[in-house]
Amino acid sequence: MVHDKEKAMEPIEFLQMLKLTDDFFGEPFVLMDWQHDVLWDVYGTVKDDGYRQYQYAYLEIPKKNAKTTTIAGLAVYHLTCDGPEGQIYCCAADRGQATLVYKAARSMIDQDEVLGDLLKVTDSRKEIMNRETGTVLKVLSAEAYSKHGINPSVVIFDELHAQPNRDLWDVMTFGAGSSRKEPLWWVITTAGDDPDRHSIGWEVHDYAQRLIDGEIEDPIWYAKIFGADEEDDIYDERTWYKANPSLGKTIDINTLRQESVTARNSESSERLFRWLRLNQWISLKRDGWLPLSLWDQTQGEWDLSELVGKRCYVGLDLASTIDITGACYLFPPQSGVDEWRAIFDAWIPEDNMKERIKRDKAPYDRFVNEKILQATPGDVVDYEFVESRLIGASKQYNIQTLGTDPWNSRMLTQRLMKQGVNVIEISQTIKGLTEAMKMIERMMRSGQFTHEKNSLARWCFGNMIVSTDGNENIKPMKNKSRERIDVAVALINAMATALMYEESRSVYNVRGIRAF
Repeated sequence: MVHDKEKAMEPIEFLQMLKLTDDFFGEPFVLMDWQHDVLWDVYGTVKDDGYRQYQYAYLEIPKKNAKTTTIAGLAVYHLTCDGPEGQIYCCAADRGQATLVYKAARSMIDQDEVLGDLLKVTDSRKEIMNRETGTVLKVLSAEAYSKHGINPSVVIFDELHAQPNRDLWDVMTFGAGSSRKEPLWWVITTAGDDPDRHSIGWEVHDYAQRLIDGEIEDPIWYAKIFGADEEDDIYDERTWYKANPSLGKTIDINTLRQESVTARNSESSERLFRWLRLNQWISLKRDGWLPLSLWDQTQGEWDLSELVGKRCYVGLDLASTIDITGACYLFPPQSGVDEWRAIFDAWIPEDNMKERIKRDKAPYDRFVNEKILQATPGDVVDYEFVESRLIGASKQYNIQTLGTDPWNSRMLTQRLMKQGVNVIEISQTIKGLTEAMKMIERMMRSGQFTHEKNSLARWCFGNMIVSTDGNENIKPMKNKSRERIDVAVALINAMATALMYEESRSVYNVRGIRAF
């Protein structure tokens, strides 16, 4: 193994002739120390024949550390400096993610007149081609992985941890590029959310970690992982700098300080902090949502009579035999109501309630005695009772709109609409529920939300397990939650409904104005 300074300096000097994108648009691309060191090693380490030794470069680093900027600059470098007929592929789990590197590369090209003349950008195909050499960059995603027969010179895998399976990885690595003299696979990713440790992202991470630890040797692999170790104090700022080599440059230390405060108070926020800021592989798919202490702190001291005639939105979560059917009435701030307020109804089949008390270890009989849960005759929830209560509530409160899970609700909602209740369906997806859940958390933490005393709603709230993606979006997971969560889901549906219809002043007071 020898080091060729001239080969190392070519990409280092090239990148520093580019201009940055996004928040740093137009600024010179000055490499940070960690970027310089990685490029120095990957491109400068050569074999006896003078060709690059490393064919695989694995870089794992937390979000917002200029990961995409780095790899986009390298994509432009290879487009410009590689030999004739090169094939460069940007690969990711979906086309949107794969396009991020392409867009950053295009922005760098647009800011340089010479590159603009040399490189032809075709947005409709997400393709960039060198007019002189024919080298081309293309975007690929796991949604269209059947690309046998390609001959890549450079492959860029962005966020490998998000790949839904190993298909794209296998197609783009096994036998691909075998005729190239210096093929290069760049894998740049954050840690992943893989509780079962079966994903291709975990497999490659584990391989890289074993290389770093000296457990195995593979001369064609280069691996660099930035992250906190298990024994590190996650609230020690020295740990933050260890995991985030760009901290103080692309990330403001005050951002992490604020996020760490939130992490101390929320189990789900702590896990997000570990994952996205400290680059730790942990199971996020089975995280609790918010601590019960937060629910207890937001119990209101008002009387139900204060809500009569007030404007509200209803969230409904329907069930038949297994789950509880829950309804939440959510009152936004208005005359006589200073904050958002929530009250609840719930129903359960009477015939199997005793069996469920033993199975779920839940005091359904006590909830019934407290008159916060109604047992309907039969072995399934009788929706006539639900309909009757909702119609009665529409006369008691000024119901604006009712939002419901589309599952099994069409017959009931049609009857409600015939009686004058405005009904919409709330998609039970991450996209459909994230904003509502984050709104509820912000309001609870800021003192702008209270709820009635209701032990069933409290129980459901404490049971909730959420699914979290890499963009910090969340949704409830009924199949993973410890027990029933239906009344809490009704609250989320109510908020999702309110966010569609409530006057903008009420929403902006909590979340601020968004710029588009």
